[in-house]
Amino acid sequence: MQKNIAFVVFYHKKNKYSFNALIGALETRKDLNDIDIYFIKNKEDLLPHLEALIGKYEKVVLGISFFTTQLWEMYGLIKTIRKKFGRKILCIAGGPHPTGDPQGSLKIGFDVVFIGEGEESLIEFLETLRINTNYQTIKGIAYIDKDKKYYFTGKTTPINLDEYPPFPISYNKFGAIEITRGCPYICYFCQTPYILGTKPRHRSIQSICKYIKIMKEKNLTDIRFISPNAFSYGSLDGKTLNIAKLEELLSQVKEIIAPTGRIFLGSFPSEVRPEHVNNETLSLITEYCDNDNITIGGQSGSQRILDLCHRGHTVSDVYNAVDLTIKAQIKPNVDFIFGLPFETEDDIKQTIEVIQDLTLKGARIHTHSFIPLPQTPFAKESAGRINNTIKNTILRLTSKGQAFGDWINQERLAIRIAKYLKTKKLK
Repeated sequence: MQKNIAFVVFYHKKNKYSFNALIGALETRKDLNDIDIYFIKNKEDLLPHLEALIGKYEKVVLGISFFTTQLWEMYGLIKTIRKKFGRKILCIAGGPHPTGDPQGSLKIGFDVVFIGEGEESLIEFLETLRINTNYQTIKGIAYIDKDKKYYFTGKTTPINLDEYPPFPISYNKFGAIEITRGCPYICYFCQTPYILGTKPRHRSIQSICKYIKIMKEKNLTDIRFISPNAFSYGSLDGKTLNIAKLEELLSQVKEIIAPTGRIFLGSFPSEVRPEHVNNETLSLITEYCDNDNITIGGQSGSQRILDLCHRGHTVSDVYNAVDLTIKAQIKPNVDFIFGLPFETEDDIKQTIEVIQDLTLKGARIHTHSFIPLPQTPFAKESAGRINNTIKNTILRLTSKGQAFGDWINQERLAIRIAKYLKTKKLK
């Protein structure tokens, strides 16, 4: 006798945090306990697993979350799946790229795209499959009907993080805990506010500590947080800091994981904004946390470019953040994005000067190439080759251990992505 539904998650290392939240949400619904969930980490294992499951289940659903930088990888994967299995697999997609480019994601072979937050819409989707009703009525999805007409069912309501676990406990998929969702800084190169909203929502300290206690019981006491801006925890607007609330969180977590547990804040996956680096926030790092570095979002050494990007901070803020961080005996890693739209030779010169100043002070430069992303104001901007002076500067600093990052691969991808976003053609 066949079981009803198998939900196969492509648990790629770049996208596992998304699925931790989604599968954690599914665990809150006992009526979905009869849906079997499989976590597949690599492409080589995916097809054999799908083939084995087709004969055992009435319905096999494959869930894929991906970034725009993974577009061609996922295009090739879905093409292979369709060639081998036809429509025997129901393929669904979510995450940053499908949210920003739902029609393009459907065009490459997905049956359904989940737009924005997926916790509640995925629950409803699997419920409809389970009882054989029409999933096309639920909010937060896009699809193409039998007449090849595109439909988007409308936005979902932003969730309360406290209502859902940060990870699936019964599957032992633990990891970083999302403490804040949404960002009020509408940077023109970033998808976060367009996907998750501009009003920050914080997971309560009670909820965070609940899951840290569970981790402690399993001897998992290295604690990391997911946040668009680590120092903004507890802030009502995401801009005015709530130091007391942040300290309350850190002190309670420290108490739970004592004596050997460690807290990491302000390093991956939760960088900090430069204007939020001050003596108070840094003292919280030195008192409660175990990371010896923080990642500061500098992005450009030109104030004109920062303003055009709608960053909301100054070049002086970046200098100040680095000076204070070094004074606190914490290592500053400073993000810079090269090849941003509208850069002139003078902007590039200013950025190089700032980078050189910061490295002389003791900062390391985290290098990025500008990548146009769907749904952002810079989505249709061109991604050109990085200026040779910048390249030589990066390579020299990298050889000295003063810079690091994947800017070379990003530069290649950016040109390809820019062409796709303008033409909607993958080849």
